[in-house]
Amino acid sequence: MGGAGSTYQGAGQRAHIGSFASGGGRGITTAAVDPATGALTVLGVVDGLGDTACLALSADRRVLYAAGGTDHGLAAAYRITADGLAPLGRPVPVDGLGPAYVSVVGDRLLIANYTSGDVSALRIAADGSPQGPAAVLGHSGSGPDPERQAGPHAHQVTPDPSGRWVLSVDLGTDSVRVCAPGPAGGPLRVSAETPLRPGSGPREVVFHPRGDVAYVIHELEAQLTVCRWDARAGRLEPTGEVALGSGGAAADAREYPSVALVSRDGACVWAAIRGSNLIATLSLSDGPEKPRITDVVDCGGQWPRHLAAGSSGRHLYVSNEWSGDITWFDTDPATGRLHPAGRLDVPAAACLVLS
Repeated sequence: MGGAGSTYQGAGQRAHIGSFASGGGRGITTAAVDPATGALTVLGVVDGLGDTACLALSADRRVLYAAGGTDHGLAAAYRITADGLAPLGRPVPVDGLGPAYVSVVGDRLLIANYTSGDVSALRIAADGSPQGPAAVLGHSGSGPDPERQAGPHAHQVTPDPSGRWVLSVDLGTDSVRVCAPGPAGGPLRVSAETPLRPGSGPREVVFHPRGDVAYVIHELEAQLTVCRWDARAGRLEPTGEVALGSGGAAADAREYPSVALVSRDGACVWAAIRGSNLIATLSLSDGPEKPRITDVVDCGGQWPRHLAAGSSGRHLYVSNEWSGDITWFDTDPATGRLHPAGRLDVPAAACLVLS
């Protein structure tokens, strides 16, 4: 188990953990990572943006970006130093509400805003700081769920493996928009839109290392959609579905998948399922287009919101929002199966990235 500390010491890999201030979180926690065991030891905490919902790293892994905000959305950058996280200027408004995901794409910081249902783009200056004003791409549409899909809810914005396209996943409209970066300083431009099952509530997309297969995880229906990805044409085509529902939730509760993560070797997909608090391992031994569930384990906490893989591929980290902790697992190199290995208290944990 990781222990608490008040100062940063030495170099080595670090884990940066965002949290929800509205749930008792305390900003961004930085922890040292034991390369052999994957264990985390707290080094320090910096104030976040209120709800620091999502984090991302610069290409050189020297700058940490955060997006969140308890009311209006904000984005901030921190230089990763031997002494901790050093703010790069003041937080910048993203001109959106409820940031849920942040990505670095070239010289732009992209933010998916869940509440306002749009995607913001901020220019990244030479020193790594985000610069306003934000250029905003609005989404439109709705879905059949009157409580969750009355309007658009952008939940993720992420580049494709080729770097030519940006995909925006919208839970409210049951679709994925394929976008081109557009001119410098301007918003993304929609090139195509892929409809998915009505009422399924797509949440995030993740790509297989091969580059031509993608997986969309859904929040409102416990399922994973397998897609063919054509990087030349910028086309996402659904080809199949895998049910993720386990029956592990209470009779009066639903299961809400949150995130899928492909192992570094492309041999399996891990999926986090809130409600039942499970992590499913899906083997890709039959090919990337044919995932099948081979193992399911307890996440070690409550409401698993985010997954991150250690740099060696031997450890998997789970951010459990409601129980307020990070749990980590040893991964079986042959099967991808997970074995509980440790836990660290982090109130209202939202996400984790490794630098």
